[in-house]
Amino acid sequence: MKAILGILLGALALPLLAATTPQDAMLSHYAYPYPVRTFALTAQQQPLQMAYMDVPPASGKVPKDTVVLLHGKNFSGAYWQRTISTLSQAGYRVIAPDQLGFGKSSKPTEFQYSFQALATYTHQLLASLGVQKAVLVGHSMGGMLASRYSLMFPEDVSKLVLVNPIGLEDWKRQVPYQSLDDAIAAEHAQTPESVKNYMTKAYFDGKWQPQYQPLLAIQAGWTIGPDAGLMATVDALTSDMIFTQPVLYEFPDIKAKTLLIIGTRDRTAIGRNRADAKTAATMGRYDLLGKATAKAIPQAQLVELPGIGHVPQFEDFDDYIKALERFLAQ
Repeated sequence: MKAILGILLGALALPLLAATTPQDAMLSHYAYPYPVRTFALTAQQQPLQMAYMDVPPASGKVPKDTVVLLHGKNFSGAYWQRTISTLSQAGYRVIAPDQLGFGKSSKPTEFQYSFQALATYTHQLLASLGVQKAVLVGHSMGGMLASRYSLMFPEDVSKLVLVNPIGLEDWKRQVPYQSLDDAIAAEHAQTPESVKNYMTKAYFDGKWQPQYQPLLAIQAGWTIGPDAGLMATVDALTSDMIFTQPVLYEFPDIKAKTLLIIGTRDRTAIGRNRADAKTAATMGRYDLLGKATAKAIPQAQLVELPGIGHVPQFEDFDDYIKALERFLAQ
């Protein structure tokens, strides 16, 4: 019976596998929506490169602020396409980097990943582009990075926007730690189907739509690509960074005017699968966490999007961009 069930499940996964393009670590054959440039740096005694898109204001527009978009853990700069287009049309210069370990940037494995390090390299990138002060927009993990950047370089941040950021609670106080060996093994076991199942359940309340497909292409492609082993290690290292380096205790120290855009249906919580049922039920309550975070950050405004999950810029773009543009114009 188990053998028959396995065959049936395998057959169901075949259409997705056939539709998934294998991706190498550097996404050599994956097209970004705007030209990609690279910033060369030396970090932790090795030469590395950060990929980024630098999109000017639309032709004829009076230049406004520079907006820097910081991606989440399961994403890259490419998923900001619609945000970049809209802000460029509104007259903003938009810079969307891929952090080290993500997208088209270098993927070192003998490397200590930290939000302080990523913030430092992002600051160096912006300095190389002549950007002295910018608006930071961080989604998911990018919200943790944007918060850390704001704490490290307060004079260089004109405004801060956090879009369903993770790290609004300290998971390591609630669930057991997962060793890197176990985390790497779990990443090795990922398949296109498991990636889609996770995104469908965690991001979209079990309702997958064709317009979400771009979110799947990179992560699913890596699981069957030639560098799947390397990517499993990098994914485990960056997940460890997220789990062990909370920034929420320093929210009261953020000086920048801040906007929180929170889809209240979101229940993202790292390590929930390792928690007991009672604890798991209390984790990732963005309907509560958004309000608590708005109180913790001194100059924070909160815009809640009822019924929306972890990726508002895909699930509810109109309300998300309205809140963002209104805040930028203040």
